[in-house]
Amino acid sequence: MFLTISTTGTPEEPATDLGFLLHKHPGKTQAFATSHGTAHVFYPEASDRTCTAALLLEVDPVALVRRGQGKGRGGAPDATLAQYVNDRPYAASSLLAVALSSVFRTALKGQCAARPELPARQRPLRVEIPVLPARGGADLVRRLFAPLGWDSVETTPIVLDERFPDWGDSRYLRLVLEGELRLEDALRQLYVLLPVVDDSKHYWIAPDEVDKLLRAGDGWLAAHPEHALITSRYLARHKRLTQSAMERLELARLAEADGSEAEELDNAVDGTVDTAVDTTVDGVAAGQDDAARERSVPLAVRRREAVLDALREAGAARVLDLGCGEGQLVQALLKDTAFTEIVGVDVSVRALTTASRRLRLERMGERQSSRVRLLQGSLAYTDKRLAGYDAAVLSEVVEHVDLPRLPALEYAVFGSARPRTVLVTTPNVEYNVRWESLPAGRVRHRDHRFEWTREEFRTWAGRVAARHGYAVAYRPVGDEDPEVGPPTQMAVFTRTTDPAETAATATATPKEGEAA
Repeated sequence: MFLTISTTGTPEEPATDLGFLLHKHPGKTQAFATSHGTAHVFYPEASDRTCTAALLLEVDPVALVRRGQGKGRGGAPDATLAQYVNDRPYAASSLLAVALSSVFRTALKGQCAARPELPARQRPLRVEIPVLPARGGADLVRRLFAPLGWDSVETTPIVLDERFPDWGDSRYLRLVLEGELRLEDALRQLYVLLPVVDDSKHYWIAPDEVDKLLRAGDGWLAAHPEHALITSRYLARHKRLTQSAMERLELARLAEADGSEAEELDNAVDGTVDTAVDTTVDGVAAGQDDAARERSVPLAVRRREAVLDALREAGAARVLDLGCGEGQLVQALLKDTAFTEIVGVDVSVRALTTASRRLRLERMGERQSSRVRLLQGSLAYTDKRLAGYDAAVLSEVVEHVDLPRLPALEYAVFGSARPRTVLVTTPNVEYNVRWESLPAGRVRHRDHRFEWTREEFRTWAGRVAARHGYAVAYRPVGDEDPEVGPPTQMAVFTRTTDPAETAATATATPKEGEAA
């Protein structure tokens, strides 16, 4: 199998700089051992004006059979005799992608010790692959490469047999890519897309393949219109690995739209510790009265009970848990069959993974699993998936949002999703003086951006309700202190206007996926 990379240049910036980028001297022919044969690198042409580097992979058919047979283990994916008669030594596939990553390792990383300024430059490139197996045809190949900055994606079908034109075209084609790109970007695209187009891999898919995909796809895969197909095919349709990769890609997309790092968004808050002061529960001694027993119940449990009671009063059956964290509320909702559909949403992949384990989704029966879904998403963006539900819960969520971004959350929930009922709970900062373990002036959790007084909370809730067509009522959660109020405050929003009426009077409506 064969691949060429060509570029053009001038006497001031010669085309032979390609040799520095690939870390392969244009005046030499070099050979490199691979697990399935030998890779040869040579330059058919090398001058200031034009330079072409060729990678020829000479596949050892014996090694191909010894290292595996059949789909995914070194053989062709087609027939019983494929281990003896197949296209693997001739057609570009994952074998060539692996050779590419091995032979041009430094170029893939964007490194050039001799000329460190070169990798960052875009240059005119022409990549030619004479024989490319394309499961999905020329249209799929164009859909995969055209969005990546190539000016020209030329695909020429290869006939089955020139002597018998009536037989038509084979599933192979000649691919020529032309455009101005960084060499690093071009190589990383080829590394991912060669096995995707072929829809086959010559080795078993392990969990580390997700990391390889995301490294090679950094900067382009998350925004690619075919990212779901690319991810599924690259990971050989391994359901669990594909889901993991898609979640991490969505996090990368959200981080890019938010102008932040993925690690900043994936800041899962430990759901077992609701506040810095709500960490211990005193035992209930024999003979204690009911009030003492009630006070001994953790605030987190009492908060969930208050939310469940409010949802039942509202007659909600289809419920959104926005900012579901590790799934404690989702788990409580599942125990009550009155809630027929429960959707947990969180931006954190780690939190959703923990929630999935907590709920035992993989071992859950079909009837029970049909009631629950976990979705990755940011509450700072509108999301059509969240529309049409009876109720939404934001339990201890708003205080984790930076104040300048709070209007985006308000619109996404109250203006776009518009459930019939919205429950919002948040700490009452006035109550903090009652926590002996909490230093003066400190918030209850290190991730809290703010904590509101009762008046501040009511002012915010009243403004949101008036703007989006809701009525709002307030309830205490936990023992209410006569001076400073309850430890947690809850607002119950009830929609009073029709969604269409509110939309008609809105002055500006963000598009799907845009920040409000």
